[in-house]
Amino acid sequence: MAGAPVPIPVADDKILCIDDLRREASKKLPTGVREFYNSGSTDQITIFENTTAYAKYRVRPRVLLDVSKCDTSTSCLGRKVSFPLGVSPAGLQAMAHPDGEVATSRACARKGINMGISSFANYTVQEIRSAGLAADPGMRHAMQMYTMKDRELELRIIRQAEAQGCTAIFLTADSPVLGVRYNEWRNDFRTPDGLGFPILEWDSEAIRKQSHDDSFVSFNDDAHNWTRDIPWLRSVTGMEIWIKGVLTAEDTLKAIEMGCDGILVSNHGGRQLDGVPATIDALPECVEAANGRIRIHVDGGIRSGTDMFKALALGAEYCWVGRPAIWGLAYDGEKGVDLMLDTFYNEFKRCMQLTGCNSVKDITKACLGVVRPYGPLARL
Repeated sequence: MAGAPVPIPVADDKILCIDDLRREASKKLPTGVREFYNSGSTDQITIFENTTAYAKYRVRPRVLLDVSKCDTSTSCLGRKVSFPLGVSPAGLQAMAHPDGEVATSRACARKGINMGISSFANYTVQEIRSAGLAADPGMRHAMQMYTMKDRELELRIIRQAEAQGCTAIFLTADSPVLGVRYNEWRNDFRTPDGLGFPILEWDSEAIRKQSHDDSFVSFNDDAHNWTRDIPWLRSVTGMEIWIKGVLTAEDTLKAIEMGCDGILVSNHGGRQLDGVPATIDALPECVEAANGRIRIHVDGGIRSGTDMFKALALGAEYCWVGRPAIWGLAYDGEKGVDLMLDTFYNEFKRCMQLTGCNSVKDITKACLGVVRPYGPLARL
C-alpha cells in the first residue's frame, strides 16, 4: 500500500527494542508458559490497546535547545532514582529463568531504580531484597499484596516486608476474582513442579494440586472493601499504602479520602476485566481528579522510552513495567533484564533530548498532541 511504513529487516538475534526482546524471549518459552505471561483476558482487547493506545499521542519536539546536561533522574518511594521506571510486581519469574526475582532485583539495583515484589514470587522477600541491596544499599522495594481470607498470613507477610526494609505496600485492588483467562483454562495452567510461593507459604506440592484460578480463589478475599481494609492496614504498618488497579476518577478520590499515599493507574496488564480502558487513556482522568493531592504512577503497555515520556507528560510521576522484565529473564536471565532496562533508559533519554527537555520536570502536557481523524494535531 502506498505510504505504508516499510519494516527494516534485522538479524533474528539482534535486540534493538523491547518488541525484539519479546519476540526472541517468546521463542524460548513453552506454549503454556508463553501464553500465561503474554496473554490477557477474554478477547484480548485491553492487553492489545494497552500498547496501541500510545500511538495516538504525538510528541511535540522543541529545537535548538542545549540538552548536553539532560538529567533523567527523579524520585520514587522516597529516594532518588536514575530514571522514572521500575519493575512491577510480576509473579512466577523463576518460570522464565531459574534466578527469577533475584536476578531482576540485582539488575534494577545496578540501574539505580526500584522494584515491586509479587506475593507470587518464587523467592523470599529476604532473598530478593538482599540481592538488590548488595548492588545498591539504597534500593527500595514495594511489597505487592492482595486482601486475604487468612488475616494472620496477611499480617505475617507485612511483618516480613517490614523486617526486610520494604517501603510500601502495593495493594492490588482490581482482583476480587481473577479475570476470564481462556488460555490458562485451555492449557490447564499450573505452576511448574519445583516452584513454590514462599511469601504465601505454599510449597510446590500444594500448588500443583490446584489450577492457578482455583488456588487464587482459595486465599483471596472477595469481600475486600475500602472502609475495612485500608484502616486495618494503617493500624498494623507504617509502610506507605498504594492502591494498584485504579482506572477512574471516582476511585482516585476514594484513595485520597482514605488517606492512601499513592495510586497505580493499572488494569493488571489486561489480565482482569477485558474491555476496560488502556491505562494511558485512563491516566488523565485520574490526574485531573487528584489535582496534586496524591502521587500517581502508571503501568501497562509501556514498551519504549517514548511511551514513558508520554505517560509522564500526561501526569504520571513514574512508570512500571512487568512483561518486559519477564522477557529479559527468558531471553538471557539477569543479562536480559540489564538489556531491557538499558533499552528503556537510552530511548527515554534520547526522547527527552530530542524534545528539548533537560529534566523530568520539563515533561508536561505541552510536549504532547493527540491525533484527530480529520484536521490538525490537537494540542493538550
